[in-house]
Amino acid sequence: MVTPCPSSPASPTARAGRRDNDQHLRAPVKKSRRPRLRRKQPLQSLRPCQVPGDSGICDLFESPSSGSDGADSPAASVARGCSPQPGPVQPLAPLDLQTFRDYGQSCYAFRRAQESRFHPLESLARQPQVTPESRCKLLSWLIPVHRQFSLSFESLCLTVNILDRFLATTPVAADCFQLLGVTSLLIACKQVEVHPPRVKQLLALCCGAFSQQQLCNLECIVLHKLHFSLGAPTISFFLEHFTHARVEAGQAEVSQALEAQALARGVAELSLANYAFTSYAPSLMAICCLALADSMLQLRHPLDLRLGGHPEAVLQDCLGKLQLLVAINRTSLTHMLPLEICEKCSLAPCSK
Repeated sequence: MVTPCPSSPASPTARAGRRDNDQHLRAPVKKSRRPRLRRKQPLQSLRPCQVPGDSGICDLFESPSSGSDGADSPAASVARGCSPQPGPVQPLAPLDLQTFRDYGQSCYAFRRAQESRFHPLESLARQPQVTPESRCKLLSWLIPVHRQFSLSFESLCLTVNILDRFLATTPVAADCFQLLGVTSLLIACKQVEVHPPRVKQLLALCCGAFSQQQLCNLECIVLHKLHFSLGAPTISFFLEHFTHARVEAGQAEVSQALEAQALARGVAELSLANYAFTSYAPSLMAICCLALADSMLQLRHPLDLRLGGHPEAVLQDCLGKLQLLVAINRTSLTHMLPLEICEKCSLAPCSK
C-alpha cells in the first residue's frame, strides 16, 4: 500500500492553509485610549464633617488616626478622667413676647393636654436591679455631662423623661444602666440641639465600657419601646411659659422674671435626680420651682400657685419637698447659678 506523501511547503494547498492560519495568528490592532488622569497627591484620610454632632455617621467614615476630637472638645477633657468636669453656667435666652402673644396660649394648651400621656408613674416598679439610689447616681453624673457639652436645660429634662419612660416599660440590667443614660441623652439631643454630641464622645465618657454597636442597638430598642413619641412636655417648657406669662401680664419686670427663671431652673435641676419628684407633673414642678424662687428672691409679686389649676394640697406638698431639697443641697445649688443671683437670694455666698 502506497502512503501519500505530505504536501510540500511550496505546494498550493500548503500556502492556502498557511494564509488561513495567519489570519488567526495575526496580532490585534492596538486601540487608541484616552489619557489617564492621575492624582498628583495621594488620597487623604476621610475627615468628619465640619458640623459636629450627628447620629454617628461621621464616626463610621472616620479613620482612627484622623483625630476628630480636638484638644478643646468636651470629650477630650472628659475622657481623660472618665468623669465630667463642671461646665459654665448657661445664660438665659431673652424673652420673645411677640411670639408668646401669637402662639403662647395655644402651645401651652396643647402641651398641658399631652402632659399625662408622657408622664411616667412609678418607673422603677418593674426594675429588679435599678433602684432609686442608682437612678440618682446616674442622673447626678449626667447633669455635669450636659453642662460640659453646653446643652440646653430642655435636653436634660427630655433625657430624664426618655429614661424614666423606658424604665417603666422594660427591665434593665445594672451593668447596662449607664449605657441607657447616654443613649437617652443622645436621643434627646437629636430632638432639641442643633449640634448633638457624637457617639464617639459619649462612649468616651463611659471609659470604653460599651461599643458603638451596642449604643446604636439600644437606641433602636428605646425608640421602638417609646413608639417614636419623643415630644414630651418638660419642666423647661413650662418654666419659659410661666415666665413669659407673668411679664406679659405686668406682674414682674423682665430682669426679675429672668432671675427667677434661672433660680427655678437650678431648683428643678436638683429635683431631676430625686426619684421622689417623679410623681409630680412637669407643669406642677415648674410652678412650685418658680414660687420657691420668688420667695428666695423676695419678689413683691410672687407667682400665683393656682396658675396651673393643680390642687392646693398637691402644690403645698411639692413645695415643701422642694424647700427641703434646697436646704440640703444649698452648696450644690450655688454652683448652678450666676454670681449675682447667689448674692440676691438667701443662699450662702458662692465661691466662683
